[in-house]
Amino acid sequence: MSLRRVKPTTSSRRLKSYLIHEVDKKRPEKSLIVPLKGPAGRSKGRISTRHKMRGAKKHLRIIDFKRGKKGIPAKVYALEYDPTHGPNIALLYYVDGEKRYILAPRGLKKGDLVESGEKAAIKVGNALPLKNIPVGTFVHNIEIYPGRGGQIARGAGCGALIMSADDKFTTLKLPSGEIRKIFSTCSATIGMLTNEDLKNVKIGKAGRKIHMGIRPTVRGVAMPYKHPHGGSYKTSGVGRKSPVSPWGQPAKGKKTRKRKKNTNKYILQRRRKK
Repeated sequence: MSLRRVKPTTSSRRLKSYLIHEVDKKRPEKSLIVPLKGPAGRSKGRISTRHKMRGAKKHLRIIDFKRGKKGIPAKVYALEYDPTHGPNIALLYYVDGEKRYILAPRGLKKGDLVESGEKAAIKVGNALPLKNIPVGTFVHNIEIYPGRGGQIARGAGCGALIMSADDKFTTLKLPSGEIRKIFSTCSATIGMLTNEDLKNVKIGKAGRKIHMGIRPTVRGVAMPYKHPHGGSYKTSGVGRKSPVSPWGQPAKGKKTRKRKKNTNKYILQRRRKK
C-alpha cells in the first residue's frame, strides 16, 4: 500500500493525501450489501451522540467474521474497497455456489483458494483454531469465545503474534502491545490485514471530515456558560479539575471494564505500562 499526495493548488490541499487501494472490482456484490440508513448519533431527531452524522451515502457490506463454512474451499473472485471498514475485503465464491465477503489479508490475491476448519492448511487467508497454528505466526480476526466470530485485530494493518500455546490457552501479543491468553479452541485467520498506511493519511480539510460523518467539535474552554470547563479562570490542565463532559461526566481516563474479576486473569501485560 502507498499514499498519493495531491498537488498543492490550494492551502487545504497542500497536506492532503489519499490511500491507493489495490482492488480488482469497484462495484460491490448486490446480494451482500444493505443500505446504511438512519440518523447517526440521533434518537427521535435529537442528538444523542455528539459530533456524529451520517456523512456520504454508502452501503454496508455484510462480512463473514465467523468463517462458518468449515471444510468447503472457496476461490477469491476479487478484492474490493469497503467504505465502512479500514482494510480491503475479498469476495469469495464457494464451490457450493455461495458468495461471502471476508477481510483481505496482505498477500491474498485474485484466484487464490482459501478454506476454514481444523484441517485447513497454514496459508494466508485460511481460518483455523489457534491450537493448530504454529508459534510465531501473525493472525487476525480472532475470536474471544469459540463460535462467536472474530472480534480482535480487525483494523487496517493489524495482526496479532502467537507467542506460545498449549492445549487450553494460546498467548497472543495484540496490536496494542497487550499480551493476553485466548482459548486455544478459538478461531483466527492467518496473515496481517491490508491498508497498513491508513494511519498516515492526512485529512487536509474540514469538508473531508464532514463527508466521513464527523461534525465539528468546539472546545469546552471556549464555552463560557454552557460547559464546566468554560469561564474566566482556567479549569483544566495539570493539577486542576479532570476533563468532564458538558453534563459533568468524566471524559478521559474513566475505567469502563465491568467484568474485571473474570477477565483480568487472562491479561498478562497491559498495553499501558504503569
